[in-house]
This record gives sequence, C-alpha cells and structure tokens, in this order.
Amino acid sequence: MKAKFDKELIKKYDRPGPRYTSYPPATEFTEEITADHYIKKLIESNERKTPLSLYFHIPFCEQRCLYCGCNVIISHRKGIEVPYLERVYKEMDLVSQYIDKDRKVIQLHWGGGTPNYLEPDQIREFFEEIRKRFQIDENAEISIELDPRYLTDEQIKVIKEVGFNRVSLGVQDLDPKVQQTVNRVQPYELIKTQFQKLRDAGFQSINVDLIYGLPYQTKESFERTVDKIIELNPDRIAAYSFAYIPQVKPHQQLLPKEALPSPEEKLAILEMIINKFQEAGYVYIGMDHFAKPEDELAVAQRKGELWRNFQGYTTKKGVELLGFGATSIGMLYDGYFQNYKTLRDYNKAVDEGEIPVFRGYILNEDDFVRREVIMDIMCNLGVEFKKIEDTFGIDFKTYFEKELEELKEMEDDGLIKIEEDRIRILPVGRLLIRNVAMVFDAHLRKKKELKFSRTI
Repeated sequence: MKAKFDKELIKKYDRPGPRYTSYPPATEFTEEITADHYIKKLIESNERKTPLSLYFHIPFCEQRCLYCGCNVIISHRKGIEVPYLERVYKEMDLVSQYIDKDRKVIQLHWGGGTPNYLEPDQIREFFEEIRKRFQIDENAEISIELDPRYLTDEQIKVIKEVGFNRVSLGVQDLDPKVQQTVNRVQPYELIKTQFQKLRDAGFQSINVDLIYGLPYQTKESFERTVDKIIELNPDRIAAYSFAYIPQVKPHQQLLPKEALPSPEEKLAILEMIINKFQEAGYVYIGMDHFAKPEDELAVAQRKGELWRNFQGYTTKKGVELLGFGATSIGMLYDGYFQNYKTLRDYNKAVDEGEIPVFRGYILNEDDFVRREVIMDIMCNLGVEFKKIEDTFGIDFKTYFEKELEELKEMEDDGLIKIEEDRIRILPVGRLLIRNVAMVFDAHLRKKKELKFSRTI
C-alpha cells in the first residue's frame, strides 16, 4: 500500500508526538526505577527463555556534525576509547551473570557516535569480549553504523571477519554547500567507492541514512541526492527529519537559522522523498524508513509481524534487548532501563561494581494492552480486534470505547477505516500513523505540554 500525500491533512494533524520506539515512551522513565529493579527483571526474564538483542553505544566521533542530536564525545585524540571499552566489558560481566547461558543472541547492533572510530584490532577485541559472555546465534542479524569519511579497507575486512552482516552508512545529504554548512564533507565519489567496497566484501544488507530539513536544502537540491542514492541501490533507506533544537543542543546555534527550509519547503522535500523512493520500487515501511520488497522488514510488515524498539523497526518481536554503554536503553518484556548519560556518571557506577542504570519504567497491565495496539498501528498499519481480545482477555470495543469515538474524525478525513473487526490505516493516513497511535496513548492524555518532535 503506497502512501498518499495530502498537504491540508498533514497541516491539520501536525503536532508534537512520540515516535513510539517504545510504549510508554522514554518521557515516562523515572529515576525511581534503579539497577536493583533491572537485576530482578533480568532474572525473571530467564523464565521466558526469550532470545536476546544486544545494543552497544560507542559515543566517540572525530568531529562534530552540527545537526547531530546524539550523545557523543568529540576527540581527534585516540586513546580515550580504551578505558571506555574496558568499562563496557565490565558492564557486560555485571549484567551477563544474571542471564542464562543458553539464551541465544539473535540480534546485535553497534551504534554511536561512530563505531568505526575504533581501530581494527579494537573492533576484533570488542567482538571477542562479547562472544566470551554471550552465545551469538549463527543466523544472528549483526549490524553496525559507519561514517564513510573514516572507514578504512582494514576496518571493512575486520567487521566482515568478526561477523557483522549489515552496515548502515551515514550519508545525510550529498550537496556540497549543505555538507560544508553542517560540517560533514563527504563527496559522492567517496560514498560510491565505500559502498562498492562494502558490496564487494559481501555484506547481506547495506543501508543509507539521510536527513532532510538541513540548512540550504531545497526540494530540487535534495532530489539530486535522492537520485544518486537510488543509483547506489541500498537495501534500506532511512530519511530522518532534522530536529532544530539549539536550546537542547547548543552546537546547533552555529547553523544559519535563516537558511533552514520553510515548513512548506520541508513538506515538499518529504513528499518528493516518499514519491521518488516508492517509484524506484522501495516499500514505504513507515515513519522515515524504506526497504526493498524482498527485505525482511517489508516481508514482516506484509505478514503483520513488524515491531519497533529503540533501534527503530525490527522483525524480532518478543526479543529482549540489553543495552550497554553510556545512554543505552534495555527493553525487557515488562520494563525499560536506561544507563547514565554522561561518561562521568557511567564510569563511576561501573567502577563501583554497579550496573549503571539510572532510570526506567515498569509496565502495568494497561500498558501491555496499549503497547500492542500502538505497535500494530505503527508497524503493521492497523489492528485486528480479535488478536488483542485473545491476547489480553478483553472486549476491544468496550475497552477502547472512548478511543474509537475519537477516531471518527480521522475516519471522516480518510486517514483510517474502522471496520467491524479491525482498524485499517489508509494510504492518506500512512504519514500520520503517529497521530492515530497517539489516540491510544493513556500517558499522553495527562500531559499539559508535549515535549516531542512534530509528527511530520
């Protein structure tokens, strides 16, 4: 089902809202949830015998990209990563002692920062340390984020050798003026060369990240970027909306505010992105993601089995995620747990032999029901009433009587169709699935002010 673009409806429904990488969102995390709660939930998770997903945050970058909203540490001076890695190994010891050894890891991801900030020998050592503590399934999805500017032939060789099978290249924009402005200069020829080297190395999947809404971007200039990306033929594409938040990320004050695309221009860019990638044969998965029809994300969506976690869309529903490193978030079936954000606090906790969790959230019964509904809307473009009723022992229409009434305006606007046994997202509603999901968000109703990115 291809998305349809309706500017008037987008303007009508454009408002702040969660991205629903979890439900409840991270805004509900509280420091009342501690490492002791995490330990308790880790032990309980062994009873479910669910497979595991591991996320490792590598916060270091050689230079600052001015659009960046991530938690990073900028340093040209190599060596500062060494004590950090040692502490991540210790954190793995602190956590893995509570995990049954027969639980397999079927998903593993290195994010950042810049994971290829690490030297080839460090990449090899890091992966060996993970294997010492966890049993990685032979068919595991093992992915890494890469900065093409600093990617060496030796790194490509090593990341393939240790077991990575998916890579994601940060491209953002190929226009030279935009690149200069945001302090990320990487010519198209460099991207093309790195892409070919990764293809030649035999990676199963090569993904590309783009950002729209940057200074000096226009529909025409970004269309040239999109055309070149289509030529490269990546397996997946993520096109993220730039969030201009200089009050939160002071380095964004260095960007020329007057050069940011107007809301109308940004909408035009988004419409072009969606249309061009769909015309090129990519499936619009939702939010900011596109994939080839044979990609497992697209296949899972067609089967109604797609899910979301803090890495975005995933085919691994029911997998429990353990996060390692500063800022990382773990997602167990019934709880979310986040590590300290600053290196100082993270280091202090690990050095004192404590799991470095500083906040989290434990789900209640209502959260479980609403999470399932919201994730089905976000991922599978609708919700089957019987599935929810059978899973949770409720009558859907009674439980969500108020929500179904609220949805009638969206149905009148052509965003959704409320049928006897399900809710379906229609082509016009594809761009506004966050708005549909928000109707079922009980926590959102209690908030006077919404501190989220805008839904479009």
